[in-house]
Amino acid sequence: MGIKFNRSQTFATNGTVTAAALHNLVDGLDVYQSLIRDQTSLTAVATDDKILIDDASLSSGVAPRQTTVLNLFDDALTGGTYTNANLTGVLSLGTVTGNRSISTGAEITNGTITNGTIPNLTAGTTISTLGTITNLSSGTTNSTSVIATSGTIGTLSATGGTFGGALTSTAGTIATLNSTTGTIGNFTTTLTGDLTISTGSATVGTRVAVLNTAQQYSRAHNFAATALTITSSTVPWDLSQNQVATLAVTTSATMNAPSNQQAGATYLLIATQRTSSSAVLGWNANYKWPNATAPTLSVGSGNTDIFTFVSNGTSLFGVASQNYA
Repeated sequence: MGIKFNRSQTFATNGTVTAAALHNLVDGLDVYQSLIRDQTSLTAVATDDKILIDDASLSSGVAPRQTTVLNLFDDALTGGTYTNANLTGVLSLGTVTGNRSISTGAEITNGTITNGTIPNLTAGTTISTLGTITNLSSGTTNSTSVIATSGTIGTLSATGGTFGGALTSTAGTIATLNSTTGTIGNFTTTLTGDLTISTGSATVGTRVAVLNTAQQYSRAHNFAATALTITSSTVPWDLSQNQVATLAVTTSATMNAPSNQQAGATYLLIATQRTSSSAVLGWNANYKWPNATAPTLSVGSGNTDIFTFVSNGTSLFGVASQNYA
């Protein structure tokens, strides 16, 4: 064991120590490092463990004051300023109040920001529950998914980059969505009302049909034919399913009154006679014909008749092109 005290007094062997000499011995004691180094080490420090502090406000002759580890960190860390504090590993926080500034180069791997404000964020997946993201920028491709459940995304900009993932706003608000020279892969929205452009104009691609604008199609557009079925010698025709229908006349039947017709719409029915003995096709009174005379279905085996109708919203006015062999 190293020297713990500086013994400045000397005494004769088996001599008598006077009170004054003992007093001088105590006054000359010095505490050396070995007094601390030779002690048993603590494996864990509790918040109520006590340590000695040299109180700078007191004179040099006063003994050190005791305090707990908890008081040390509460007082010293709260009131102090630490210029170069480097922390490694996991930093766990209890309740944090007030404003906290994080390094501009900080990385949040799996964190959740509930009600915070992020001025500028470049990220892979960004989730804002109730917070506000002021600016979310993407240079090349930085955002996989941006989700705002009920929060607000102020400005989402892709200047020359690509947002390859998904932009989802469940109940939140996206104030401005800008794509100057970038690409938005898929933009999907479910509207409860109308999409209104109050100022400016909207430009749509060649694959979008606009209801109130005259357009010329550069590729073929057609209706896929819907096959009608004879049920209990009658033929129902729901015009909302398609504007072109086919019917294989396998037995004599009557066309029911058509449903869901639209005034001004054109409808086609392509009927083919069976290959055995000829079947008959009758017509409901909602089908109107020239001279009030309904056509008779061609009787040739496998022959086809084409009936063309125009609706006034109540009746179908038709003409027949028949006997295609």
